[in-house]
Amino acid sequence: MAAQKKIKITQIRSVIHTLESHKRTIKALGLGRPNYFVTHNDTPQIRGMITKVRHLVKVEEVKS
Repeated sequence: MAAQKKIKITQIRSVIHTLESHKRTIKALGLGRPNYFVTHNDTPQIRGMITKVRHLVKVEEVKS
């Protein structure tokens, strides 16, 4: 079984003055404030959430 790829998601902008759905997506990703970051498995669901808030986050691949 191959190891799942990981991605690091960093919030780079505040959610003030953004749509409610964007605020909920940021919260669902486990973020909440600028410069916070989380690590998630690289799945289609997570990628879809990132696409929705791509103007608020930065994504990097984690080297194992």
